[in-house]
Parts: sequence; C-alpha cells; structure tokens
Amino acid sequence: MAFSERLAFARKQKKIKQADLGKMVGTSGDIIGKYERGENTPSIDVATKIADALGVTLDYLVKDGEYEQIDKETLKRLQDIQQLTPENKDHVFALLDAFLKQVKLQSIM
Repeated sequence: MAFSERLAFARKQKKIKQADLGKMVGTSGDIIGKYERGENTPSIDVATKIADALGVTLDYLVKDGEYEQIDKETLKRLQDIQQLTPENKDHVFALLDAFLKQVKLQSIM
C-alpha cells in the first residue's frame, strides 16, 4: 500500500475530513486531497504532523512492513514494557499470553 492509500485509509478511519486534517497540520484540504491521490508528496515535517494528527506512526504512513498498522497508543505501551525489568516483563508477557490464548480459544468455539 502506498503513502497516499495509507493516508486516505487512516483519515477515513478517524472520520476526519480532508479540510479538517489540513487545518490540523497547517495546510489545506486541497493539498491533503493531492497527497491522497498521489499527485504530491509531503515533506517529512508535514508527514510527521499528519501522522500525529491521525494518531498513527510515521512508519505506518511511509513504510510497508509487518508492523505498519501499530497505532501510537500500542507503540507507547510497547515502549513502556521495554523499560521494565526482565522480571516484570515476564509477568506482563505471561498475562498477555494467557489473555491471547483465551481469546483464540473463544474464537474457535
């Protein structure tokens, strides 16, 4: 998926109009439309503002990859976990593993 497609998808998911996103990042809705159609490409500074306004990472907007759809809230939590002691990380991962296992079991029942 290209930058233009990811931008349009993320904006629509947040139910933000092009004009409103333009105001949020200091440009116009027409320019946002050009970004979404692939007619123009924003500078890194503008792309960063767009990512912040949409609550996604810059990586999500500009890169293809396994973790392209990690939102900022999830990323922040992962960074917080990374700061924990190894023992506390083990506890968090054990809880997470148990929860994910339960959800998977419920989905197949």
